Amino acid sequence: MIFDSHCHAWRRWPYDARVPDPNHRGSIGGLLYELDAAGVDRAAVVCARIGAGSLANDDNNDYVAAAACRHPDRLVVMADVDSRWLPEHHTPGAADRLRGAAERYELTAFTHYVHDEDDGWFGSDDGAEFFGTAADLGLVASLSVSPSWFPAVGAVAAGNPTLPILLHHLGHLRLDDPAFGAARAGLLALADRPNVMVKVSGFHYLTTPSWGFPYPDVCERVLRPIAHAFGPHRLAWGSDFPVARQHVSYAQSLAMVRDHTPWWTDAERALVLGGSLGRVGLDGPHRSP
Repeated sequence: MIFDSHCHAWRRWPYDARVPDPNHRGSIGGLLYELDAAGVDRAAVVCARIGAGSLANDDNNDYVAAAACRHPDRLVVMADVDSRWLPEHHTPGAADRLRGAAERYELTAFTHYVHDEDDGWFGSDDGAEFFGTAADLGLVASLSVSPSWFPAVGAVAAGNPTLPILLHHLGHLRLDDPAFGAARAGLLALADRPNVMVKVSGFHYLTTPSWGFPYPDVCERVLRPIAHAFGPHRLAWGSDFPVARQHVSYAQSLAMVRDHTPWWTDAERALVLGGSLGRVGLDGPHRSP
């Protein structure tokens, strides 16, 4: 089974009002087409309640959850809870909001995006309650964090050893960052926490030019060290569709793992392409609310 660990879908395209197809460019229908064309069995849809005015997607959790109910064998909801673009971001009551979202959508996973610099919230009482609640509910936490957050992620993982944590886009390491070496070391140190996993996605974010498929520099300097430190059972391929489409096609994102990772055996590659997500309970059907 091939399982896309990181993609998106929106009722309307949230980034640019000038696109000619705003109601289709990021749609569930477009996502399902790509899954079928590439032979991908399932996808975890990472919700993002982003956009403003005519580009707003405040209903993104509802939109994706409704689609998952129609396609329970294909889609898993990762609801957006308290991400950085929302007014409630890192305000009191986060644990209650997480619990409410989990009940409303019968979640197995949620996502949480933070600002670039660590604001200390993960280590606060509210943050501890938030992640403790996630662990108690048996959820998977899909986190978009920059390297400045790696120590805080390690502390959360240590304090909640039953909470699977999936880090987006190879930890958002950037090859042009003067602190790249230290950032990579910080990510590799998280391999000591067995509940931390890394999404093999977002190659286009890590290097310039962003369309440089097959991204040999990212493969050698980022993915290979991560693969060695974490092992294939703690890595999960993701397409970042449809955001990635201006940089790389869906088929190319899949080919990054299929065709450009000679250090893995076929069995190890199968783990990265979907088997690893079964370990954290994301391989079952969506439960209708």
